[in-house]
Parts: sequence; C-alpha cells; structure tokens
Amino acid sequence: KTITTEPRAGNPPPRLVETAGGLLNSIGLENPGIDEYIAVYLPLLRTLAAPLVINIAGHSIDDFAYLASRLDGESGIAALELNMSCPNVAQGMDYSTSAEAAREVVARVRAKTGLPLIAKLSPNVTDVRPIAKAAVEAGADAISVINTLLGMAIDWRRRAPILGRGVGGLSGPAIKPVALRIVRDVARAIDAPVIGIGGIATADDAMEFLVAGASAIQVGTANYYAPTAAIDVLDGLAPRFAHLGARRMADVVGTLRPPLSG
Repeated sequence: KTITTEPRAGNPPPRLVETAGGLLNSIGLENPGIDEYIAVYLPLLRTLAAPLVINIAGHSIDDFAYLASRLDGESGIAALELNMSCPNVAQGMDYSTSAEAAREVVARVRAKTGLPLIAKLSPNVTDVRPIAKAAVEAGADAISVINTLLGMAIDWRRRAPILGRGVGGLSGPAIKPVALRIVRDVARAIDAPVIGIGGIATADDAMEFLVAGASAIQVGTANYYAPTAAIDVLDGLAPRFAHLGARRMADVVGTLRPPLSG
C-alpha cells in the first residue's frame, strides 16, 4: 500500500492485533521498492481501469522527492499520496508533526511532479490544522486525515508487548470519533479538499464524514472482515443523498450544523 525507494521487508511479526472496536497494525511498509514497482506492479494496476493513487513514503525529504520524480512520467497515475505520518516505522511521523516539516517535504515533492498531491497527516499531534495549512500552502492539492493513532497491546502474562515492534497504528471503528472531529477542523481551516479516513465501514459512516467536511473517503480496516465494504458504501450513498434532498456532492459536504442548544 506504500512504496519506498528500496525494498522493505517490514516489521517482525506479530504485525496485527485485534482490539476492542479496532485493529492495531505494525506492517512496517513492506513493499518491493520503486524499481520493481514500476517494472512489475504498475503495469498490472493499469489494467484495472481505475484511477491510481500511489502512496509514497521516504526516510528523508530527498527520498520523497526522488520517488515523485520517478513516478511523474509514468502513465495512468491520478495522484500521489504522501505518507508523511506512518507510525509503524522509525521517523515515520517526522514530516507531519510540525508545520515546518510538512511545508518542506511537500514543497520539495511539488517541485518534482505535476501530479496532484495528497498529504496524509497524523492525528498524533496537538493540532493538525496548522500542519494541514502548511502542506496546502506548499503545494498539496488535498489533505488525508487521519492516519492511525499510535497504540500498543500488552501480554501481561509475559509482561511484554504483543506486536513485534512494540507499538502500532490503531484503526477501525474505535478511532472514528477522533477522525470525524479532525476532518471537521481541517475542512474548516483550509481551502482544499479533505479526504476522510478512520473507521468507515458503512454508508452511514461515509455520510458522517461528508457532512463533517470530507469530499472523499478511504475505506481501510473494514476490508479485512467485509471485502465488499467499499462497494457497499458506494451503493448506499444515493439513497442517503436522496433522504437529504441532495442532488450533488456539494449539497452534502461540510453541511454540519451547530450543536443543539440547551
């Protein structure tokens, strides 16, 4: 799901732990590296006749810029998503924990590609809004929020963490309330589309994110237990739009009303 400059074997197992209402993962960005990806996997993905959004991650700003330059001339790519916030690798969150870091990495990537850029940001900060603003000012066309929340699971009998790396990223329904709040805040703070992520499993979940301010959504953890989740969400949107009397996406996105008084 993410491409790096060199092949990565990923983190030691165990890599997945189910939690109450969620999933902890510590995959560690296992992938074949950019050379094999372009030679083998990208041609296969082009046959799907779907827009391809390629998620890239780097250990340095130079890595991000290099990956963007390698993919810039490739056909069939709709956008690049900058994985600036992965909690499962060393230094994985460095580029979305401060506005200055986010601005620098997005600006460097922007200089290397004309492709639309999506900055995927971490919730593991005090306030995502200034970081999102900096990313947009530096050239990001959209913001993805949220990446996973940093967490851990412990086997008290062994007095040891369960995940092979010790910590991992929490996803699934448990993080949806946090994700909704951050989507609302970021959508109100920037003049760019927001992609909502975090615990979306049903069309009702998707509608909550759209009303909060997301212009698009991502479905992740639900795919583990419901392989048709994304299609089911899509199929369920039309009747829900009709319920609101909405004829187009703009009639729904960001229409959250103030809380009821009293």
